[in-house]
Amino acid sequence: REVVQSTKEAMLALQRRNPSIQPLLAIIQAGEDDSLLEINKKIAGTIGLNITQICLAKECSEDEIVEEVLKLNEDPRVHGVYLHLPPASLTSRVLNTLKPEKDVDGISDLNMGRLVRGDLSKGFVPPIANAVLDLLEKHDTSLEGKTVLLVGGEGSLGVALQCLIERRGMVVFKSHWSSKSLQRQVMQADALVLLGAGTIDVPPSWVRPGAAVIRCQPSLETGIMFSKSGLGYLTAAYRTQNVVHNCSRWFQEQQYRPWHLRSLKLQPLTPVPSDIEISRAQTPKPVDQLAAEIGVLPEELEAYGRSKAKVQLSLLDRLHTQPDGKYVLVAGITPTPLGEGKSTVTIGLVQALSAHLKLNSFACLRQPSQGPTFGVKGGAAGGGYAQVIPMEEFNLHLTGDIHAITAANNLVAAAIDARMLHEATQSDKALFNRLVPSVNGVRRFSPIQISRLNRLGINKTDPASLTPQEVSTFVRLDLDPSKITWQRVVDTNDRFLRKITVGQASTEKGMIRETGFDIAVASEIMAILALADSLEDMKNRLARMVVGTSRSGQPITAEDLGVSGALAVLMKDAIKPTMMQTLEGTPVFVHAGPFANIAHGNSSVLADKLALKLVGRNGFVVTEAGFGADIGMEKFFNIKCRASGLRPNVVVLVATVRALKMHGGGPNVSAGAPLPREYIDENLSLVAGGCRSNLRKQIQIAHLFGVPVVVALNVPTIEVKLFNLLSVAFINLYCIFSKSNFLDSVPLTGALMCFHLSVSPSFPQMPIVEKIRTIAQKVYGADDIELSPEAEAKIDYYNQQGYGSLPICMAKTHLSLSHMPDKKGAPTGFTLPIRDVRASIGAGFIFPLVGTMSTMPGLPTRPCFYDIDLDPVTEEITGLF
Repeated sequence: REVVQSTKEAMLALQRRNPSIQPLLAIIQAGEDDSLLEINKKIAGTIGLNITQICLAKECSEDEIVEEVLKLNEDPRVHGVYLHLPPASLTSRVLNTLKPEKDVDGISDLNMGRLVRGDLSKGFVPPIANAVLDLLEKHDTSLEGKTVLLVGGEGSLGVALQCLIERRGMVVFKSHWSSKSLQRQVMQADALVLLGAGTIDVPPSWVRPGAAVIRCQPSLETGIMFSKSGLGYLTAAYRTQNVVHNCSRWFQEQQYRPWHLRSLKLQPLTPVPSDIEISRAQTPKPVDQLAAEIGVLPEELEAYGRSKAKVQLSLLDRLHTQPDGKYVLVAGITPTPLGEGKSTVTIGLVQALSAHLKLNSFACLRQPSQGPTFGVKGGAAGGGYAQVIPMEEFNLHLTGDIHAITAANNLVAAAIDARMLHEATQSDKALFNRLVPSVNGVRRFSPIQISRLNRLGINKTDPASLTPQEVSTFVRLDLDPSKITWQRVVDTNDRFLRKITVGQASTEKGMIRETGFDIAVASEIMAILALADSLEDMKNRLARMVVGTSRSGQPITAEDLGVSGALAVLMKDAIKPTMMQTLEGTPVFVHAGPFANIAHGNSSVLADKLALKLVGRNGFVVTEAGFGADIGMEKFFNIKCRASGLRPNVVVLVATVRALKMHGGGPNVSAGAPLPREYIDENLSLVAGGCRSNLRKQIQIAHLFGVPVVVALNVPTIEVKLFNLLSVAFINLYCIFSKSNFLDSVPLTGALMCFHLSVSPSFPQMPIVEKIRTIAQKVYGADDIELSPEAEAKIDYYNQQGYGSLPICMAKTHLSLSHMPDKKGAPTGFTLPIRDVRASIGAGFIFPLVGTMSTMPGLPTRPCFYDIDLDPVTEEITGLF
């Protein structure tokens, strides 16, 4: 009664903390219920514990038992498993298949080892052992120094009892039932525990007066320890206590866990090796170890090899009450073609925060496209001693998300052309019979087809009840080939795919049309991945994607094509962020990779939300916006923040002396060419010109959103040596500029500590044209915009369809604030030409194409792939950067 009452109170206390908790004991049994099983069910009912029974055949095989155990291992509702099986069925394989945390009988090898070692923080005391100890204590208030004889205790129960009894200060002796000295040993003992001898008993004359006798005799049918003296009831009570205790442990594990991050030591070399050599010289922590250090549970991790893993979105539900950490956005000034190191600053910043200042911090980065990796820019893992590792895995296939996007995107494209072909060559009846086939004499609509019927206003579910007109309306999308907006994608810079002709084979029956390819990261599906906040949200966005227009002027969606469910299936793993680590062992989320010049240029909402929960109230999440602040940062506020509801605390604006000199009037910089002399010699006038023009303008853009700005000067080692950047003259120049622009010159990590309040950017409602004009004038510095006739017609159509409230995502060159890549600094007096306007309805934005901007990059004369190679013996990659 005492055990039952205390267990009941513990469960009620647990349910007061979380009313939805329902502890569940699963019982695997062979054959019918027996008396001991009934006792367990009765005790569980008294406490209010739920029970589920898995009834196997009396002669069940080991494989059948293991199969059921594996199912229970993965069932999150089950908090304990009781193997109510004959001893012969409790094989080592069966016992060690059971997860130790669900082994409430404490009989697995790991739990038994924990008991012997004295570590019960995670294991369990076998219920029958607890019951025996309880009876011994009830028999004699003082157990210290008493002798206990275990008769027949060769198995795991005997080992457990010996350890537990000895820890209570008693002396334990063991004997066999066949021992010749058994009588003498019994007569000397203060207590007897009789194990496993069937009908054999000890004559009362052997037992010394006042000695306790506890009989743990096996049932002949089940082999389960049972006693008419009440040991069976007490054992069942302790078993339920273990279940409730385990449920309490589980509840505690669901709470936020303080970090115990073990950073990796750097060993910088001089001269600095190549990025890939630095990456390869550091051994990453196993990803499951990193996850445990930052409070990610094992069941929330899906490992992809040793050093990277997907993280389950269920973590958001588990930590939904946890306050968010501080949110830092890294942007930059308008870059040179060589890049200015935003990723390097992002990674270096979190390494400094976590590995050196011992503050929780997370970097959230985009997955790099293989277009730039094999083209001009190279990878995006950072550089030098601020990298994501292993950088080869980061820069190449990673966990296959971009491949999933490519497959999903091209499935839509295939569905479009196939549907147009079938509609052009079949009657309404033939189309209907194929779209809604009869299976075993029964014709049914699929759920996605019922959704289409509902959107058409046809509220019927019986295919036979449709009228001929309703059949025609249902089966014919009637896509206008000249108004199909969906293109195929490939993750390669391939300029010759910008415009292609499809349908030229004779089997396509003359269905020839012009189309083209975009780079994979420009797919609307990539934007959806980056902006979705749940699997359901992603599925709904995929369904809403508009792929073209019918001849009657109606938008046709992926759901109309019947493909949206299949897209969600292809993307179900891609929606989970990938966890990696920096060179110093600090955590990184890599997720989504839209370009900033042809998409919205930010990593995923989900990665940021997961990281903000994991770092805790006083931690930092540092995420990066692509290219200059005029592109990536503007879209971060106007698109990403609108979708996520998150607000950054501060913007870190990255500048380099190289870029400042270029914007101050220096000659153009190009990839693969040596730097002109102006960039090698100290030239403060060029630096000052870049500060007064482009840097000042980018700071002003950030201030449009009411956000504090910290300017980070990214100074590579080579620049320190060659440019004499740390001269007194340079520092004075930078300090004067900082003060004139309301900035403080302090170490970057220290500057971040100053900002604690998040801002709330406003999202004014205005017509599409006015939104484009506002961005052009206030962000880029243009006098006005110029819309082509095609752009005007598209805007009118989008307004008619109700898309006018969507935000704007400008597709514009990243090499200038204007649409002219050669115009550096902060150009003024120009008119921004809008060549075309497209809509990503699933992603939730309108994107105008500025000037000659293309959504498929091309390869240069000498791409990066010339330097990339593989050693066939060691399998080491060279040339990546």
